[in-house]
Amino acid sequence: MSSTPSDQIGTRLQKVLASAGLGSRRACEELIAAGRVEVDGRSVVEQGMRVDPEQAVIKVDGIRVSTRLSTVYLALNKPRGMVSTMSDPQGRPCLGDLVGDREQRLFHVGRLDADSEGLILLTNDGELAHRLTHPSFGVPKTYLAEVVGTVPRELGRMLRTGVELEDGLVQVDSFRVVGRSGARVMVEVVLHEGRNHVVRRLLAAVDHPVQRLIRTAVGPVRLGDLRPGRIRPLNRPEVGDLFKAVDL
Repeated sequence: MSSTPSDQIGTRLQKVLASAGLGSRRACEELIAAGRVEVDGRSVVEQGMRVDPEQAVIKVDGIRVSTRLSTVYLALNKPRGMVSTMSDPQGRPCLGDLVGDREQRLFHVGRLDADSEGLILLTNDGELAHRLTHPSFGVPKTYLAEVVGTVPRELGRMLRTGVELEDGLVQVDSFRVVGRSGARVMVEVVLHEGRNHVVRRLLAAVDHPVQRLIRTAVGPVRLGDLRPGRIRPLNRPEVGDLFKAVDL
């Protein structure tokens, strides 16, 4: 019985790159020839190399490319009133209502409380989901919070220095006022904390309880103009930037 030669196993690298959205096969051959492609940590310049797209770690210009056809990376704008679970025994609206018909088992990257809105990432890439939520990787999250009353100039410095909550010190990466309408003030808060209700608790602790909270970014991925309740696939640069943010 004949066997397939080892150099014939897998898919040609230029075809894998083209399927991942890097351009035509000819353009991908040029990427390889220019030394811009790495496979499993080794620079590749020869044409015709075969790889397993489900297993190989492929990078272009140092940024990992998602080549596993089975993986899904989605951005969802969670509406207010929806819980951040795939099912809910109490029958409340949940994330599963929006993606439950998909064949892949998806993980939600972090949570938003029911009263909060905005960006949640969904994926079946368990390693990426784990790293994005693990505090050791310090992936920043950006929020818009509506508060009431005058925001003192020194509040940003206070929040960057840190505020002691019941479960420890919380420091923001940045804080700024982005808009005002009468007594209502919209502020942007960036932090890499993952504790429950941390933004609400933090602003309440400095006498600015949150009236409305929207997460607008997770690391390099931004909510943009995605409407509440809508989903979009992440594009290739966004996925690559997420890999880079967590050293994958």
